Amino acid sequence: MRARYGVPLGITAVAAAGLLYSAGFEARSFRLRRVTIPVLPPGARPLRVLQVSDIHMVSGQRKKQRWLRSLAGLRPDFVINTGDNLSDPEGVPEVLDALGPLLEFPGAYVFGSNDYYGPKLRNPARYLLEKTQGRHGLNGNAPAVGVVHNPWEDLRDGFDAAGWQNLTNTRGALKIDGLEVELTGLDDPHIRRDRYEHVAGGPSSSADFSMGVVHAPYLRTLDAFTSDGYPLILAGHTHGGQLCIPFYGALVTNCDLDTDRVKGLSRHTAEGRASYLHVSAGCGTNRYTPVRFACPPEASLLTLVGKE
Repeated sequence: MRARYGVPLGITAVAAAGLLYSAGFEARSFRLRRVTIPVLPPGARPLRVLQVSDIHMVSGQRKKQRWLRSLAGLRPDFVINTGDNLSDPEGVPEVLDALGPLLEFPGAYVFGSNDYYGPKLRNPARYLLEKTQGRHGLNGNAPAVGVVHNPWEDLRDGFDAAGWQNLTNTRGALKIDGLEVELTGLDDPHIRRDRYEHVAGGPSSSADFSMGVVHAPYLRTLDAFTSDGYPLILAGHTHGGQLCIPFYGALVTNCDLDTDRVKGLSRHTAEGRASYLHVSAGCGTNRYTPVRFACPPEASLLTLVGKE
């Protein structure tokens, strides 16, 4: 009897312990990623950019809200929010409250699909299936039907009232200590709302520094930003793979980006040009899969320095 049932019971115990760890501890073990990126004009003073992404706020997530409020203590020069703030139609007030101290700083934002639509319960194995079939989001899949519409307009109005710039298929600019920073943003490619033709043409000649901002790092948007000459692109969406294998890494990115670049800083090349790409692993999860493994939630403090 012991030989017959020992292995299955052992596997069940290990699986239960892994689920308890990934949901009860790691998904709430918030971290700060620090990265230095040489993209500013030579001699420019460093700029500290705080990137927050994929908050996926659900009402009652007090620890996440306290952690987000504490990030204001970093005193960034400006904040970039790369979308997917919501995972609950009732979550807008709590997002705005959690980000309240950060809204005192200059900032800009783009939205992700979960800002517009509520998540649906789905089998996580479908992400692997869609990867093998080359299908991601609405890119190759049928349009979503029967989805919950989130009150994204209220979120937009709250960000706008605080002075953050809406980069939805448009350009913005910030002046930081005399440095003209141009921000060029796209709506979410994951649901085909990106309109690069509205912002094409590359950095403005009047800007000291320009960067691209998008939620989901689909290759078509990375290629467009890079071939147009943007030295830095910020994105989120991937959750860093969310469920990773120790010493191996992510299995999926939920877009057509390769898993080697699922989070952190990397390089992207297109048409003979190269850009830095920073992908945030984000600090939340879909409300129906509130787990992370070997991929803790994060925000990123990017220190932009002068090129050598």
